[in-house]
Amino acid sequence: MKIIKNPDRSAWADLIKRPTQSLESIEETVVQIFDDVQRNGDVAVQKYTSLFDGTDAELTTVTNTEITNAAQKVSEDLKSAIQVAKQNIETFHSAQKTGKIEIETMPGVMCWQEKRAIERIGLYIPGGTAPLFSTVLMLAVPAQLAGCKEIILCTPPNKNGVIANEILFAAQLCGVTKIYKVGGIQAIAAMTFGTDTIPQVYKIFGPGNQFVTVAKQLATKYGVAIDMPAGPSELLVVADDSANPAYVASDLLSQAEHGADSQVILVSNSEALLTAVELEIQQQLTALPRQAMAQKAIDNSKLILIGDDQDALDFINAYGPEHFIVCTQNEIFFLEGIRNAGSVFVGNYTPESAGDYASGTNHTLPTNGYSKAYSGVNLDSFSKSMTFQKISKEGLKTIGKTIELMADAEGLQAHKNAVSIRLNDLAK
Repeated sequence: MKIIKNPDRSAWADLIKRPTQSLESIEETVVQIFDDVQRNGDVAVQKYTSLFDGTDAELTTVTNTEITNAAQKVSEDLKSAIQVAKQNIETFHSAQKTGKIEIETMPGVMCWQEKRAIERIGLYIPGGTAPLFSTVLMLAVPAQLAGCKEIILCTPPNKNGVIANEILFAAQLCGVTKIYKVGGIQAIAAMTFGTDTIPQVYKIFGPGNQFVTVAKQLATKYGVAIDMPAGPSELLVVADDSANPAYVASDLLSQAEHGADSQVILVSNSEALLTAVELEIQQQLTALPRQAMAQKAIDNSKLILIGDDQDALDFINAYGPEHFIVCTQNEIFFLEGIRNAGSVFVGNYTPESAGDYASGTNHTLPTNGYSKAYSGVNLDSFSKSMTFQKISKEGLKTIGKTIELMADAEGLQAHKNAVSIRLNDLAK
């Protein structure tokens, strides 16, 4: 890894680029598959499942028997760990509940807001090289807390047409309604249009590769909402000489092993720390089972020396990391100044892995700079805020003239008449 020393601000635009394919090359494939699924439904979904996942197993709903058998194959220790994580996620997300907000904006004019759960949601759970059963917890737990009636889950099967036991156990534990053996672009398309087997949903959640991300974005053109454009994982660490190089290296590698298109960045005011972390990365990397994949991500990653803390903070906000770790003596400066980050981890003893699994915060977060405008998944992601109002006779007398004047000024006579006809009756 090359150390980039005090880069000029003019070079930042290149430094914050992610190692992703061009949108054009991905979008063409996504559009073709969406069109096929829209026209041919389950037949198209099965075709792409066979093509991309290498299985000829029929597209089926996971049965209760499969779920029961899968649960029996999960070790009791892992079941206990999943239960602990579920409890912490429930605790944190339950605390996000808000009640009815009611206010009388002027005498006789009552306005209020209430939350309503999204009735039918779709969860996309990546399988591939690492079946992310932890993502089931992160999405299904708040969905259940919010009161979603139908929770549909799609995840790719392996070459034997089987879904990871841990995913099935977690899904059952968290109240998932239906589970389908389908992944990739075809899963997003199926939940967008609906097929004979897979129902159409109102909002799609979950991370994925670049193809899944573009597929989710395309789904919005067909009236289906998404949580956010969540693509390949990324992490930025800001650290000084108070940080432990071994800890920093382990955090960088924890994200690098997600995939070859992941990106990790270390920003520091200490060249000695950057050098020490680089050495630790190479030492720790050799012991990882996913060494080859992590190495590709490391090759796309950066060690950046920035001597001034304000410059470092400005660079970090320009990057907008999915995960942001702060290991500096003046951590308050960075905590108060960070504006663009999906989730923040503070101190030498707060590994990013804690948020990925069990601390309670959600790990479904905006990537590729989208943290500048998007929040990570939270309880409100699974509900809608609806507003209500009720105006009394006296209230209409009070506010009516205001409405009439504004409607008249906009040239919307029917709007004005809707008030005037009532005021005229009240004046009799």
